[in-house]
Amino acid sequence: MRKNNGSISPWAWIPTLYFAEGLPYVAIMTISVIFYKRMGLSNADIALYTSWLYLPWVIKPFWSPLVDLLKAKHWWITAMQIGMGAGFAGIAFAIPAPFFFQTTLAFFWLLAFSSATHDIAADGFYMSALTPNQQAKMVGIRSMFYRAATIMGQGILVIFAGWLEKTTGKIAVAWSITFFVLAGLFVLFGLYHRFFLPRPKDERPTLTDFSTVWKEFAATIVSFFRKPQALQAIFFLLTYRFSEAQALKLITPFLLDTRETGGLGLSTEEVGIVYGTVGILALTLGGVVGGFVAARGGLRRWLWPMTLSMLLTIATFVYLSFFQPSNLWIINACIFIEQLGYGFGFTAYMLYMLYFCEGKYKTAHYAFCTGFMALGMMIPGMFAGKLQEWLGYNHFFVWVMICCALPILAVSLLKINSDYGKEQ
Repeated sequence: MRKNNGSISPWAWIPTLYFAEGLPYVAIMTISVIFYKRMGLSNADIALYTSWLYLPWVIKPFWSPLVDLLKAKHWWITAMQIGMGAGFAGIAFAIPAPFFFQTTLAFFWLLAFSSATHDIAADGFYMSALTPNQQAKMVGIRSMFYRAATIMGQGILVIFAGWLEKTTGKIAVAWSITFFVLAGLFVLFGLYHRFFLPRPKDERPTLTDFSTVWKEFAATIVSFFRKPQALQAIFFLLTYRFSEAQALKLITPFLLDTRETGGLGLSTEEVGIVYGTVGILALTLGGVVGGFVAARGGLRRWLWPMTLSMLLTIATFVYLSFFQPSNLWIINACIFIEQLGYGFGFTAYMLYMLYFCEGKYKTAHYAFCTGFMALGMMIPGMFAGKLQEWLGYNHFFVWVMICCALPILAVSLLKINSDYGKEQ
C-alpha cells in the first residue's frame, strides 16, 4: 500500500473514502424513504420530513471554513465516520421504540450534518493530499466508488432488508439489523482511515488566521453574486431539477404501494433490484455517455438535448402509473430509460456549475452552487407527498411532466461560451 518514498498510496484510501462519502447520503435520502414507507408512514409525511434532510447540504458552505480553522481534515474525516456509525446504531436501537419516527428522524438529522461535514473534509483532503496530476488520475476512481456506494445503499442493502423482512417476518427487526450493519461499516471506515490516511502538511488547521479567512469568505460571497448572469444561474440551479425533485421523493413509495392504491405492489427486494441496481447502472451509463459527448461537442451544443432527455423520460412514470404493468421486465425497462435520461441530462447541470464557477474563488463558488442545488431539491420535495395524495399517482406524474416548463424556461435564459468543454 505504500510507495517507495514511504508515503501512503492513493489507492489505499481514495476508494474507501469516497465509498464512505456516498453511502450516508444515499442512506439519508433514499433508504430513509423506503424504511419509513415500510414502517407505514404516509407519503405526505415521508416527502415533507425527508426533504428537510437536504438542509445541511444547503447551508454547508457557511460552516465549511471552520473545517479548515479548527482541526486537520483527516481528524474531521475519522471523527465524522465514527460519529455516523453511532448515528446509524442510534436509528437501529430506536426503531422498536414507541416514538420511533421522531427519534429516528432526529438521528437522521445528526447523520445529515455529519455527512455534509464529512463531504467538506473529504473533498478538501483530496485536493491537499494529492498533486494536480494525481487528482486528475484518480478522479474517475473516486467517482466510481461513490457510485458503488449508491448501488450498495439503494440496491444491496435494500435487497438485504427485504430478505430479512421475509425471513424474520418482522419489518422493524429487519430494518434494525440493516442499520446495525451500516453502523458497523462506518466504525470500520473510521478505524481504517485513522491509520491509512496520509498526513499532508498543507491540511493542518489555520486558526491563527481566523479574521483573514472570514474576510476572504465574505469576498467570495460578494463575488459570487457579481458574476455575469448570476441571477439566471441561480434560477437555473434552483429549477433545473424541479420536476425530478418532486418525482424522486415518490418513486420508491410508488413502486412499493399496492396496486389498489395506484402503486406497482413490488416487494422491498424487488425495489432494491429495479431501482437500486438496474436504475443506478442506467444512471451511471447516462452520466458516462453525457461526459463523453460533452467533451466532443461542448456544453452549449448538448445543453438542450441533455435537458430534454432528463425531462421527457419522466413520461415513463406516467405510463407506469396509468397502466400498472405487473411484468418486471417492463418495469425494469421503464426505470432503465428514465434513469438513463436523468444521468445523461444531469451532466449538463454539473458542467454548467463548473462553467459558472470558473475564475477566482472557484472552489468556494462551487460549494455555493451545490448549496443552491440542494435547496432546489429540498423545496419541491417537501410538498410533493401531499400533492401526490391529493392527485393520485397517475395525475401526480402528469403534473410532474407539466412542471418541465420551468426548467425549460431556465435553460432558455442561459448564455454559454460555445467553446466551453469542447475538445480543442
